[in-house]
Amino acid sequence: MASSSLLLAQAFFLLLATATAEQYSPMTLTVVNNCPFAIWPAIQPNAGSELLQGGGFELPTLAYRSFPAPAGPWSGRIWARTGCRHGPGGSFSCETGDCGARFACGGLGGTVPATLAQLSLHQGADKVSYGVSLVDGFNLPVTVTPHEGSGVCPVVGCRADLLPGCPAPLQVTEGAGQVVGCKSGCTAFGTDKLCCRNSYSSPSKCRPSSYSSYFKRACPATYTYPHDTPSLQPDCAAPKELKLIFCH
Repeated sequence: MASSSLLLAQAFFLLLATATAEQYSPMTLTVVNNCPFAIWPAIQPNAGSELLQGGGFELPTLAYRSFPAPAGPWSGRIWARTGCRHGPGGSFSCETGDCGARFACGGLGGTVPATLAQLSLHQGADKVSYGVSLVDGFNLPVTVTPHEGSGVCPVVGCRADLLPGCPAPLQVTEGAGQVVGCKSGCTAFGTDKLCCRNSYSSPSKCRPSSYSSYFKRACPATYTYPHDTPSLQPDCAAPKELKLIFCH
């Protein structure tokens, strides 16, 4: 009797696991580098989500990498590191987006400024949520493109290069003086008003600034400050692929 009960329990949990897996459609994530230089994409999962592709890899110019999305719910962020180089003793560093001087970020976040693609996959009714955030600043153009989803599945993100016109107080430069990043007002100055903290944390008090407006004018389909609303709002279910294109 005990062995029969055990077999029934095992069969039930196997059936439950199979049903859970089958409620989500297979999905591919593709990262594309259209920039005229190499980039080093980085992936940071949110708490409870699995690490993908070791957290980071190199992607030569005009190349792409595709890999299966997790079979269940997943959320996290993806960005590109630029100006990376190997140094003596196995060291590794990047001009923008650096994640603790590691080649594979291993789940660590990156230094700002960096353009962030934010993804939530396999949510209720197999919905996906995706967007591009400039709240922490900008280093490269990036768009998120869904393929073969149902519902409202727009291409969102920022195609513009915001580095040439970046306001002087927001500029991040490398050794030769070239602008490689554009900080947000919050990152540059750290005030409660620009960072929407403390008495400025409510939607009525957290308002756009002249700095966030610089981003918003060029890239309206992005988040540019904490309570911002992008011009395009996805309501997309079960796409077969989500494609992140840098320098689209």
